[in-house]
Amino acid sequence: MTENVHLPAPAEFGRFFLPGPTEVHPDVLAAMTRPVIGHRGSEMSALLGACDPVLRAIFRTSRPVYVASSSATGLMEGAIRNGVRTRALSLVNGAFSARFRDLVDDCGRDVEMYDVEFGRAHDPEEVYTRLRDGKCDAVTVVHSETSTGVLNPLSDIAEAVRRAEAETGEEILLLVDGVTSVGGMLVEAEAWGLDFLLTGSQKAVALPPGLAFGTASERMMARAATLRGRGQYFDLIEFDAYAKKHQTPTTPAVSLIYALAEQCARIGAEGVEARARRHWDMAERTWQWVQERGPRWGLSLFAAEGYRSPTVTTIAVDGAMPATRISGEMTARGWTLGTGYGTLKDTTFRIGHMGDHTVDELNLLLAALEEVLG
Repeated sequence: MTENVHLPAPAEFGRFFLPGPTEVHPDVLAAMTRPVIGHRGSEMSALLGACDPVLRAIFRTSRPVYVASSSATGLMEGAIRNGVRTRALSLVNGAFSARFRDLVDDCGRDVEMYDVEFGRAHDPEEVYTRLRDGKCDAVTVVHSETSTGVLNPLSDIAEAVRRAEAETGEEILLLVDGVTSVGGMLVEAEAWGLDFLLTGSQKAVALPPGLAFGTASERMMARAATLRGRGQYFDLIEFDAYAKKHQTPTTPAVSLIYALAEQCARIGAEGVEARARRHWDMAERTWQWVQERGPRWGLSLFAAEGYRSPTVTTIAVDGAMPATRISGEMTARGWTLGTGYGTLKDTTFRIGHMGDHTVDELNLLLAALEEVLG
């Protein structure tokens, strides 16, 4: 007989500031208790149809937004299989952009890397320079690098890619990981000319883990149709065909779709622009606190000014209390924030100010943090 698993008791909402998975509102969690339905019936089509306009508003596009029952990594791989012919330029400035780079190689494509020091953003002019030889037919980039809190200048990078296209006469698709930007800021998939933009459910959209969302340009779809080896699970041609019927090509996570429908109603009521403004307000409050209060404890902002994410702040620690102890002491007091990630594990901690959190809740977290720091 399997021993009982002791799960933590539900905590008060507003004390969980992990940079993913983020905290989920009780109403959204409650939606998942509805009875399971057949996923090929009219009820499922109605659910996904109701979500469709809100998802398009979140992605800032008139194109379909595909719903996949997977992590965001699944759609990252789908972006490669559907969007890279032979060679991609991968922009790397943290752990998750390195994952995107690795997926290019894992999918059998050649990869050229443009890496910068962690904490820095990529230079659009350097992107343009590296694409001028015409050898790369795609670019991978992480908009908001969750490990470092850096926000890449995506609209400028997109413009640089288009300039390189015009000069070389070769089509170059821009494939974007928007995992901690989409839903937390206005990421203009259509206006910026992004060819594929994806996110995961457990970040700024504030859903439980298990869903991924992506939108593809007409150029991306045209290229996908020419490529073999797209696989089955993340074949965008299939996703597109089923999206026209408000369906998914494979069995969806029905209970998570209930949560999605509930959250889309909540986001629609708040408004996408207001949601983005709330995220920027939380980010600016966090930056202000670190700059004004942090130096006494050896705290500083890891990302450079002008390139900081509105959803996650990475804080460098060079004081008497180590980063790992800070996060541990906060946990002991009933607060959750993120430890450093990868090579930054021992020297940073992270505050995920995203999803349905407010500035008032954030202020309570910062007050608790000051108590821990002494």
